[in-house]
Amino acid sequence: MDVLGPPLDKADVDARLDALALRHRRAGNLGIQVLNVVGGRAEALLDRLPDTVMGRLETGTQQALEMAMNAAHRSRGMVGTQPGWLSRAVTTAMGAAGGFGGLPSAMAELPITTTILLRAIQDVAGEYGFDPAEEGVRFDCVQVFAAAGPLDHDDGADLAFLTTRVAVTGKAMQALIAKVAPRLSVVLGQKLAAQTVPVLGAAAGAATNYAFTSYYQQMAHVHFGLRRLAIEADIPHAELLERFRARLVAPPARR
Repeated sequence: MDVLGPPLDKADVDARLDALALRHRRAGNLGIQVLNVVGGRAEALLDRLPDTVMGRLETGTQQALEMAMNAAHRSRGMVGTQPGWLSRAVTTAMGAAGGFGGLPSAMAELPITTTILLRAIQDVAGEYGFDPAEEGVRFDCVQVFAAAGPLDHDDGADLAFLTTRVAVTGKAMQALIAKVAPRLSVVLGQKLAAQTVPVLGAAAGAATNYAFTSYYQQMAHVHFGLRRLAIEADIPHAELLERFRARLVAPPARR
C-alpha cells in the first residue's frame, strides 16, 4: 500500500504534466532520425515487405507478444530491474545483427526484441512504484504497445494506449493482446522494412532498434507517470488525461 503525504499542489501537477508531454514529443523525434537514415516515409516502408511476410506478421506478432509476456515475467525472477541504457544497448546490437542478415534474420530477431521491449516497459513501471508481477500492471505494460510507434508518431494523434484503468479479468489479457497485435504488427512491419534496407543493413537495424526501444521506454514513462501522478495528486486519472492531451495539441512553450 502506498503511504502518501498531502496531495500535490497545482504548480507541481502542471510541472509534472509538462515534463510528461515533453517526453511524448521527444519520443517522436526518434522515428524521424530513423527515417532520415533509411530514406522514405513511414507509410511507404510496408510496401518494401513481400506479401508473404505481411501475411505472417499479425499472427507472428500476437504469438511474439504471448511469448514475451511469459519470458519477460520469468526474467524478472532471475535478473532484477535493468537500467534503461542496457535495454537500448542490447536491442541495438540485436538490430545490427538482424539487419546484417537481411529479412530472414530480422524476422528471427523479432520475438526476442519484443520480449526485451516488454521487459524494458516493466522496468519503467517498477520505477514508478508499480509491481510488474501484478496482473493489472502487466496489463498496463502490454497496453503501452498500443502507442502509435516511432515511425508514425504524431503529437496527440494516437493516444489509445492512455486509457482509464479497467478491471482485469482472467480473459482480459488475451483480449488485450488480440487487440494490440494488429496495431503492433504494422509498427513491427515498419521496423522490419527499415532494418532491411539494401546496403545499409546492420546500421539501419541498429538505428531502428535503438529508436524503438527508446520510444517505448518514453511511452511507458508517460503511461505510468500519469498513473503515479493521479495517485499522488489525488486527481481522477481521466481528468489528468484530458489535461495531458491539451498539452499535446497546444504548441510547445518557448523557453
